[in-house]
Amino acid sequence: MLIQEKQQRNWKPIIKQFEAVVGKNGVVQRREELLTYECDGLTSYRQRPALVVLPRNTEQVAAVVKICDQNQIPWVARGAGTGLSGGALPVEDCVLIVTALMKQILDVDLENQRIVVQPGVINNWVTQAVSGAGFYYAPDPSSQIICSIGGNVAENSGGVHCLKYGVTTNHVMGLKLVIPDGSIVEVGGQVPEMPGYDLTGLFVGSEGTLGIATEITLRILKTPESICVLLADFNSIEDAGAAVADIISAGIIPGGMEMMDNLSINAVEDVVATGCYPRDAVAILLIELDGLEVEVATNKHRVADICKQNGARNITTASDPETRYKLWKGRKAAFAAAGHLSPDYFVQDGVIPRTQLVGVLQEIEELSQKYGYAIANVFHAGDGNLHPLILYDNAVPGALEKVEELGGEILRLCVKVGGSISGEHGIGSDKKCFMPDMFSEADLETMQWVRQVFNPKGLANPGKIFPTPRTCGEAANAQNGKQFESVERF
Repeated sequence: MLIQEKQQRNWKPIIKQFEAVVGKNGVVQRREELLTYECDGLTSYRQRPALVVLPRNTEQVAAVVKICDQNQIPWVARGAGTGLSGGALPVEDCVLIVTALMKQILDVDLENQRIVVQPGVINNWVTQAVSGAGFYYAPDPSSQIICSIGGNVAENSGGVHCLKYGVTTNHVMGLKLVIPDGSIVEVGGQVPEMPGYDLTGLFVGSEGTLGIATEITLRILKTPESICVLLADFNSIEDAGAAVADIISAGIIPGGMEMMDNLSINAVEDVVATGCYPRDAVAILLIELDGLEVEVATNKHRVADICKQNGARNITTASDPETRYKLWKGRKAAFAAAGHLSPDYFVQDGVIPRTQLVGVLQEIEELSQKYGYAIANVFHAGDGNLHPLILYDNAVPGALEKVEELGGEILRLCVKVGGSISGEHGIGSDKKCFMPDMFSEADLETMQWVRQVFNPKGLANPGKIFPTPRTCGEAANAQNGKQFESVERF
């Protein structure tokens, strides 16, 4: 029945309407070109959209969304496509609204420490735009050189500095939005605290289910007076985890505190060749301290002492920008380097209390042995945000299903110890079936009420976040060929 309905849709006049808004070059409709957009960074889920539309400003986005609303066409917003939970995965017969051409920095207000950008602006561009004046933008996902601010807002992205400075929602002051009926609304504002409901906070992390952010007002920070990075290597994960807990217990809040295991260390050195990471270490900690010069100087010695007390073999410190960058380069490249270890890998994103770190990592290793898949661990140790990378070969029949099952066990483990099924990658298509493990039926129903207020027709990013009758494995089974097919229309 659904296929018959799709075949009956007359796309030609709809395409003409889109072209009248964004121009012919702003509509992608050829089958081979649409392949570019069939998945986001979670490549195991694939679905070709019916069309791709590339607006350049708020008014064009509003006009495109209105056309979808009038014609009952589901639509999905997409930025740079770096998401890892299938949040920008197209649905069948949908229009993909891609904000990649909306890449203008609209206003820089250094006096009030804010900047206004379009959603297609790359994360790293924000810091580049203000660094000359002594400012920076704190949220820094590992993909910051390619991920866009619009996607960061949709997924509430974090990064290595979220321990001290928070995730995206802590740095968004205001938003201009196009909601699912095509109306343009503004939430938040130019000051940090606005009266009324926190609609900005509601929208950040809503994964495109409530609308599209077309202008984003961000808070920028003054560059710290002093920055120092320490690299400590350990003979055991347990010792490294104990050092993390003791640093926080001492009242020291690093700008960032990251842990990598031996598998990740060697992958990074094979690919990036920093020369800084000892290949024989079971684990390393990267700890960045920032603030006033006297504060950093004092805490540097305190952190080094804590690491030594917990069995650190060697400690390297770096205060100059070039060496600091070199130390961080490996951590930033860890996900990419995992591709050197295996033909494919599946990354999970769960959160646990810091006190549970050692025990959870031990259980993850037991799961690795049980399922027979190696797992590389690289994560935000300071706030307990784990990123286990499960290594596998997708060419082996049934491997993906087993890996997804293993990933699900890791997420349930996170919930069991008092954590969460996502720290920064979002729920998307990948983790929606685990939402009932974390939330009650009443919780999920309440969230749906919020969604229905903004998105009553269900056209905005349908099928994401919330569980549906589809099982977890069905999205992966899209690769059997059926969901790759698109109706011949033109």
